[in-house]
Amino acid sequence: MRFQSACSLLIAVGVFCGASLLPSPAQSAKPAITLDEFMNTTVITAARIAPDGSAAVIGTEAPDWKNNVFRSDLWLWTAATGLKPLTHSGSEENPQWSPDGKWVAFVSDRALPGESAGADGSAGEDGKASRVWVIAVSGGEALPLYTEKLDTHAFAWNTDGGGIYFSVIAPQTSEEKEAQKAEWKDVIRWREQHRGDVLLKLAVEPAIAKALENAGPETKKDEKKDEKKNEAADELPKGAEVVTKSELSIGEIMPAPDGKAVAFVTGPPHKRVEKPADFEVFLADGKGAAKQLTHNNGIEENLRWSADGKWLYFLVPAGAGTAEGEYHDVQGRLYRLEVATGAVTRLGAEFEGSFGNFALLADGTELALGEKGTEQQVYRIDGTHAVKLPGLTGTYGQISAAAKANAVLVTHSTINEPTQVYLAADPLTPDKLQAVTAFDPVFGERAKPEWQTYQWKSDDGKTVEGILIYPPGKKGAKGLRMLTLIHGGPEDADGNRFEADWYDWAALAAANGWLVFRPNYRGSTGYGDEFMLSIVPHIVSGPGRDILAGVDALVKDGIADPDRLAIGGYSYGGYMTNWLITQTTRFKAAVTGAGAVEHAANWGNDDLTFDDAFFLGGRPWEKPEIYQSEAALFRFDKVKTPTHVVQGGSDVRVSYLEGVTLERALESLGIPHSFLVFPGEGHDLGKNPWHGYIKVREELKWLEKYDGR
Repeated sequence: MRFQSACSLLIAVGVFCGASLLPSPAQSAKPAITLDEFMNTTVITAARIAPDGSAAVIGTEAPDWKNNVFRSDLWLWTAATGLKPLTHSGSEENPQWSPDGKWVAFVSDRALPGESAGADGSAGEDGKASRVWVIAVSGGEALPLYTEKLDTHAFAWNTDGGGIYFSVIAPQTSEEKEAQKAEWKDVIRWREQHRGDVLLKLAVEPAIAKALENAGPETKKDEKKDEKKNEAADELPKGAEVVTKSELSIGEIMPAPDGKAVAFVTGPPHKRVEKPADFEVFLADGKGAAKQLTHNNGIEENLRWSADGKWLYFLVPAGAGTAEGEYHDVQGRLYRLEVATGAVTRLGAEFEGSFGNFALLADGTELALGEKGTEQQVYRIDGTHAVKLPGLTGTYGQISAAAKANAVLVTHSTINEPTQVYLAADPLTPDKLQAVTAFDPVFGERAKPEWQTYQWKSDDGKTVEGILIYPPGKKGAKGLRMLTLIHGGPEDADGNRFEADWYDWAALAAANGWLVFRPNYRGSTGYGDEFMLSIVPHIVSGPGRDILAGVDALVKDGIADPDRLAIGGYSYGGYMTNWLITQTTRFKAAVTGAGAVEHAANWGNDDLTFDDAFFLGGRPWEKPEIYQSEAALFRFDKVKTPTHVVQGGSDVRVSYLEGVTLERALESLGIPHSFLVFPGEGHDLGKNPWHGYIKVREELKWLEKYDGR
């Protein structure tokens, strides 16, 4: 969920402030946040500390309203100069420091001089190529590592800084391409046509020299040379060493400390997550061979080497399986792999929450971000134990450790404080922080919503927790109109962290006079594996009872007005919204997005197929009764709630056709409804910022129209 104040163009759009709610005197001095301001926020996508801890490179994403795109920019921070732009093309991602701290490499699809963006089998769908670029920290323009039109899937500096490893789709010769075209024309061979990756290594110094040589004024001869090169787009860069080849895609690369080998993580070349076996850790020996190091049911990521090269650390994030035994959607787990023997040890196993990002300090200390309840804090890992370090209230979201100094870079936020980057000179006291960024100051100038945790008993006596976000100045008030806004996942949880985008707009709803109820139903992270696994196989009915019990409790406590209730959510939150409007008519309005109404077709279309089958206890023909009993579609005769629906037109995670099916059901029943489709958007609405803007604008309108007054 992604945005920043990249341009000053703010479009005047009506924002619906709850006229019936009078703010407290303390809040009345500050106006409420507007839709324009809320949707114009900065998202910090990367925060990487320099090897010696003296500087940081920050990645941000921002809406460019004028050009209908999101900008991705890099910033450089030092204590002496503060934060300054490092790049300016608006398409830079995944910054990585060179070992000597003099260069930053990143991926960008910026065009080369004279380059056309014609369709090409090796480049992206838009004809652009995402290459590795390098830029000197001391100043100057960014330079491409290579000029061939090849998409980089992953990259990493070698430990001596002399070369960069990167992966691209295995090339085809001109003859192979012509033969394929002659035989198959434009026919798509669903699995057969996919090719694996090749892992390359290219010396940096000659590549930079070549880039500088070609950076002069263009000539017609140069343009012809570029044109010819684009026609032979599958040629590997001159001087590139082929380290190894894989039938799978290579998604993360981590060279060994001694520079003699390189570890990498694979993934499916078709990008559909159909089986955990596609995601494994391999070790290339530098002689062309690659040994598979893991054989498990988890999706490994965040590879890190120990300084002595004996261990590889990795994370299996929440909802991505486990490195032990059969596949289970459990909380995030941290592991250490002994390279020589292949033995895998789970770290911090006694921690009851969910691990996210982690870092290894220069002295070998292991730090991890652990989510428990409504907060995520920094923990020191001590074998099976996880020791919480002193921390600020709220959520630590990223952590990056200096390779040659015991210092870390972290991000931190609260519901009312935008995410910022901070330096912790002593990583064991992450409550003592030096601010690196100060994005989105407007939120400090506007009335802030107030919030609290809230607990209730579900119908089976289980304690469930969530948070309540109040309109400014209304904490403790009774009889408020209430929006139940359900998080996606389900492997996620709402808590004390800042969110401001099309997906998570609870604070904006509060600013518009709604009490927002955010339930962490069973299946959520941060409350133990048993709580998370209790969703199986009742993927919607189990969590649905938790949510309705929470609504009942809030009504009984007098906090929520029973005649002014609304409900909404996106992705899995959309699943739940679609289900809950079949269970009760108490909600006066529903806003739902990218949520399935049945599970069989969605299992076939979803790019997370084994995940669906796990939640429902099997594949469709193995559990047909569950697939039907847990599907909203077969209970739609009970729906009375006016429902607003949104869907990305190119969504694969939850097929666009699920939205079409939902709309047809509402139409056939005569239920008031609206259906918005965002062309070209996938599941995350990440292409055009106006789509997310319009989504939230219209959802606010829908809630106002049917709020029960």
